[in-house]
Amino acid sequence: MKYLVFSDIHGNLEAFNTFLNSKIPKKADKLVFLGDLVGYGPNPNEVVDIFSGLKNVYGIRGNHDKVVAELESAALFNPVASESARWAQKIISPGNKEYLKNLPQGPLILDNFITICHGSPFDEDYYIFSKFEAMEAIRFIKTSIAFFGHTHFPVLYIYRNARLDIVEMRENRRIKLDKNTKYLINPGSIGQPRDRCNKSSFILFDSDKMTVSFNRLKYDYQKTQQKIYDAKLPDILGERLETGV
Repeated sequence: MKYLVFSDIHGNLEAFNTFLNSKIPKKADKLVFLGDLVGYGPNPNEVVDIFSGLKNVYGIRGNHDKVVAELESAALFNPVASESARWAQKIISPGNKEYLKNLPQGPLILDNFITICHGSPFDEDYYIFSKFEAMEAIRFIKTSIAFFGHTHFPVLYIYRNARLDIVEMRENRRIKLDKNTKYLINPGSIGQPRDRCNKSSFILFDSDKMTVSFNRLKYDYQKTQQKIYDAKLPDILGERLETGV
């Protein structure tokens, strides 16, 4: 079985379309989405419209999905995130707002051996940026493999023999997994990468070969930038698409 794992589209229609129109989704049996369809980007309705029409997709909500759907306030957001969420709340269609409201809350277990969550398995809003935070998360994982999003940083944590290691997820890198080891894996972001590379990032997981392949795609970020500026969203949301920060 091949799983295409992706996260954090954030209303970036150009990045999402480029991803879906690439060759890799055609190789996947199942699509696995880790949250945040909306927020930051200029096309929340279009992204939700497309996502809701996909087949064989398993998805969970992200923190921006919750806020745009008004399930939660933006009180804990920084000013830029808060402003973009309020903007999206005004333009999201009633049907798409209802779709966001009904997205499942993580963590979920897929096919009895994969855990998916947005932030962490114990708190969907928790950020995993370090070994300490990863270790906290691993204690709550009942499966051998867990995928998470939220940070927009691609990374793979390996827990073996009471030791936690980090593997850099470089472009086109394929890693063989061990069934007797625990893995905590972040595919990075489709719509707003933050690891100083402006390409969308995602993972193809082959459960038969037990491999994860890390992939990146260029997209027309300048078109998305202009839409952000035209919508009068904070300039930083457009600027960061170029620098990947």
